[in-house]
Order: sequence, then structure tokens, then C-alpha cells
Amino acid sequence: MDNIQNRVNELHDLLNQYSYEYYIKDNPSVPDSEYDKLLRELIDIENAHPELKTDDSPTVRVGGEAQSSFEKVNHETPMLSLGNAFNEEELRRFDERIREHIGKVEYMCELKIDGLAVSLKYEDGRFVQGLTRGDGTTGEDITENLRTIHAIPLKIKEPLNVEVRGEAYMPRRSFMRLNDEREKNEEQPFANPRNAAAGSLRQLDPKLAAKRKLSVFLYSVNDFTDFNATTQSDALDELDRLGFKTNHERARVEDIEGVLEYIKKWTKQREQLSYDIDGIVIKVNDLDQQDEMGFTQKSPRWAIAYKFPAEEVVTELKDIELSIGRTGVVTPTAILEPIRVAGTTVSRASLHNEDLIKERDIRIGDSVIVKKAGDIIPEVVRSIIDRRPNDAKPYRMPTHCPSCGHELVRIEGEVALRCINPKCQAQLVEGLIHFVSRQAMNIDGLGNKIIQQLYHHQLIKDVGDIFYLTKEDLLPLERMGTKKVENLLSAIEHAKQNSLEHLLFGLGIRHLGAKASQILAEKFETMDRLLKVTEEELIAIHDIGDKLAQSVVTYLDNEDIKALIEKLKDKNVNMTYKGVKSSEIEGHPEFQNKTIVLTGKLQQMTRKEATTWLEMQGAKVTSSVTKSTDLVIAGEDAGSKLSKAEQFGTEIWSESQFIEKQNEISE
Repeated sequence: MDNIQNRVNELHDLLNQYSYEYYIKDNPSVPDSEYDKLLRELIDIENAHPELKTDDSPTVRVGGEAQSSFEKVNHETPMLSLGNAFNEEELRRFDERIREHIGKVEYMCELKIDGLAVSLKYEDGRFVQGLTRGDGTTGEDITENLRTIHAIPLKIKEPLNVEVRGEAYMPRRSFMRLNDEREKNEEQPFANPRNAAAGSLRQLDPKLAAKRKLSVFLYSVNDFTDFNATTQSDALDELDRLGFKTNHERARVEDIEGVLEYIKKWTKQREQLSYDIDGIVIKVNDLDQQDEMGFTQKSPRWAIAYKFPAEEVVTELKDIELSIGRTGVVTPTAILEPIRVAGTTVSRASLHNEDLIKERDIRIGDSVIVKKAGDIIPEVVRSIIDRRPNDAKPYRMPTHCPSCGHELVRIEGEVALRCINPKCQAQLVEGLIHFVSRQAMNIDGLGNKIIQQLYHHQLIKDVGDIFYLTKEDLLPLERMGTKKVENLLSAIEHAKQNSLEHLLFGLGIRHLGAKASQILAEKFETMDRLLKVTEEELIAIHDIGDKLAQSVVTYLDNEDIKALIEKLKDKNVNMTYKGVKSSEIEGHPEFQNKTIVLTGKLQQMTRKEATTWLEMQGAKVTSSVTKSTDLVIAGEDAGSKLSKAEQFGTEIWSESQFIEKQNEISE
């Protein structure tokens, strides 16, 4: 037995060495076949002698048993996000704030990897737990999936208790291979490597995660107590020494001019990398100075993320395709000659509406400039007239619905063409897709293709039918195995318990968004009370206008809708509000019962984060400025709402004032 144990130890050392050389140093010393042969030998020994298998065995890289869910775990210290800068002026303002506070400063510049933030915990030098960032306070335990990433050492070179943080990502080569496989299997390809990495790490079966060939770069340490480091640069070198993978394209610079040079270099060279980046991270290098600068509620004051400007490319517009939304709106989409934009291959781009096509004189056959709005959504910027083919003609929108053939109308005051046929198949399917979406009933597993499949097989005609589905209905369908069906039915059952606002939003009442659904659910508490509500009662509620009030009452007064609600009740779908009432939120006196409007672009947080924080303080966040508005918080490029606030004499804060107040309250 000693001989077998010795061989296991020898195989561990060899496989860890070869893995380190290949995945971290990028300098393999043996061919893949030699690694595979030794791994196979170790697997065979562990199968014969299970007691010899350890948690840090190289064999865990192939993936263990599937999990039923991911446990939520609180981070020992929050995983904060970084504030953003989008241009040189904002970077110089960041530098001024730093120098005003601490004087002379040196910066560390690092590539901002486009992936999924993770935290890795080691005890006595062994990897014991890995979490996603989650909401920054609580993450998901994805330890088993992270064990499959070869670039994450299962055992480091010293028996330290340490938590390191970094970015898990999918190399471009792995991304292309994965999408090729998905297209062959007639599955929806991933939009970009970031989404693919996140989707891979949230696979319940670690074996599937292992096949995705992810990697990781580590960039910080949770606690520097046991680290021989006084700077961020030292810390990264120490991570290298311990066997972690860091990104070596980093650079120490002496001032903001060095930062700008580094950004200029990688703006040009980003496409030469084997992985995607979406910006540059700039940090104060000295750790003592970092401590002196401290943190806001959301981010460190000593670091900022520069985001690359939207990349623009030229390609051919081959056709214009039309789609019908759940409210009947006809949306044109450009079909493009595939081209790479901001890290992904794009073949479709938004054209928004008929007026935009006319305004920009976009024609089929044109060479067009394409960019990604916010580095996410592809859109056509304009045509290049000088390259226009002689036979290109102005595009004409159709007069009839491409789905049902019903005549299209243009409602006064709207830019969109709309199909008003209530039995239009495209609208019905889109309505079903909306009902199961994340902000609505959030039924996991009911994606677009499955909804279309169920509708095609006449298993669902309205949203109520979803709750009547059975195993016998689903099993005969293509790609519907027993486990998948059981998970889907479980998700449907779970959705029955959703609070009323999710059901209201999911019904797709025109003009009724997620926020207004929340307001109505909280105000009236039950669906039965909402069914009796009048327009006058609704208009009396702050934030509910005439159009929305009329739309809600008309919708709920429809006999078919009343029958649908009874159908949902018969399957025990919850019809009551379960959330916390605004009146029960104590909040902060400075914001309690204040009406606040957010306008312009916020740089340090998202609009949603700001709204959530204000509502937790007891404020009402509205979308329009009136005489009753108490406060306007203005970000960059604030427009008419800011002007209106100035006319009314409404109190106005900048984003920095708002953040200072947040910090004051949190202290």
C-alpha cells in the first residue's frame, strides 16, 4: 500500500507541475498526451482505492457529481465594484482627488478582464471554497466548478490561510469552440465570452463546466497581514510566487500621464490578446495610501476603471428583418455581414424604428458603420453614402403584419408601427416569453425556444396554461429528458409563490412597468381589490398617470382577463403582495417621504442601485420633475429634467454630493 501511496504522491507532483507550466506559465514541458496518460493512471488508482483520493487531487479537474443548487454565502469582506471613468477628463479629476488627499502618488495599471469576479479561499494552503461576487455582500458557492479550472491552484506553495480575488474568464479560443458546438446542436450561441464564462460557472454539473476550458487572473488579496507586500505591485508578485496566475501586462507608472499612455497602448492592442478586456483598472500602488483613502459605500476611493469607448466598424447591411413584440410593435433589425465588434462577432444590429431608418437613409446593400451601445447592444450608426450601390433603394416598411397579415397602424404620437390584432401569433408568443422572464414570474428553464415549442405543440395558448403542464405533456417533446422536465415543473411550482407585483408585471398590461406594478401591488395588496379599482383611484396615486390608469382598468375589466385570473387562482398562483410596505421602512429622516428624481448619467453606481438605496431610506423615486419634487440628483449630460428643476427652484445635488451623503449616513 505504501508503494501505491508513493505513486499517488508522485503523480500529484508531476500533474501539478505540468498543469502549472501549461496553464500559468504558458510554457509546457511535456506534450498533452503525457499529461493525459498520467492523469488516466491516477484516475484508475483512485477508482481502485477511493480512500487515496483527496480534495486537491488533480482528478477533480474533470468535474465531480452534479449539484442541485448553489448555496448563498456571505463574503467576509464585501466585494465592491469600481467607479468608472469614460474619458481623459474624468481620469484627470480622479488623479486630482487622489493628489489632494495624499500628495505624490504612483499608480498600478492593470487590464480589466471581461469575465466573472470570483473569490478563492485557501486554508493551510489548500483551496477550500470559491464564491461569485453576487451582490457584493453575498455570493454563490461555486467551489466544485472552480476546481475544474486548471489555472486555479488546488494547493499553493505555502500553508497560508488567505482569500484571493480575481476574474474567471473564457479565452477566445474556448469561446469559439463552445459556440461552434452549440450551433451544431442547434442551441443558442453565447453572445460573448463574458456571458459564456458566467453561464459555465453556474452549471450545476461540474463536468459541463470542466469542458468549457475557463481560466482565471488573480488581482487582489482580501487581507495583506501575512503578505510580504507594501504595494499592489508587491502583492501581485507575491501571488505569482505562491503559484497563482496573474496578468503580466500590468505596469507601474509615476503619474496620470503614464496612465494615459498605458490606456492608449492597450486601446490599440486589445484585439491582439487571447482574451477579452473591457477597460483598464487604475489603482494607487501604495497599500498604506489605499488605507488612507478608504472606501465609499460602493467602491474604493483609491481605484477607478477606465471603460473603452465604443468600437466602430464597417460592414455590409444585407437585409432588414422585422420582429413583432408582445404589444404589437414592429421592430426592424439589420442583418449584417458578420464582423467582430468589441470582442464578439456581430451579424444583427438594432435599427429601432422606421423614422430612424429614414432619418439616417439606411438602405439594403449599404456599407454601414456599426458600434455596440455601452459595449453591449449592436446598433447601426449610419450608412457610408460614398460606397452605396447604384441600385440601392430607400427602405419601405410593410403595410401589413409579417406574422398574421393584419394591417399595421401608427398610433398618434408614437414612432412605431403596431399590429393591433389580439390573436397575432407573434404577439402571443412574445407575451408568454415576457411572463416567464426574470423581472416577471422568473420561471427558470422556460426559455424562448421552449415557449415557442410549447406553443407550436398547442400545449400553451395563454399564461395560465403554463401552470397546467404535466410530465406527460413535456416528456414526448424534443430535448426534454426526465431530469429537465422535473426541474422545469419544479420551477413552475415555485413561481406560484411569487409576490403579486411579479404577476402584474408578467401579465404585460400596456404602460405598466415593473416599478408601477410594485406600487399597485403594495397599495391594493390583492388581485381581488385591483379588479374593483377605478381610474379615479389610480390617478390619485403618485406616479400613476391617466394613460396607465386607463390601461389598467380597461385590461382588468376584460372578461377574458377575469377568466384568466380565475384560471391562475385554480392552480394556487399567489394573488397577494408579500413585500415590505414603504410605510414600514424607517429609512433616514433626510430622505423619508421625499420625492426624488434621478437624471443624467451616474458614474459611480447604476441608476437601479441609486434607486434601491433611496427607497430603502424611505424616499419615492419618480421619473418626472414636478413642483412637488423635493430633490433632483443630476449626473453627467443631464438635460430637460435638470432645466425644469432649475425653473421650479428644486434642490439639486451632483452625484458626488449624493455619494458624500451616502457615506455620511453609512458612518
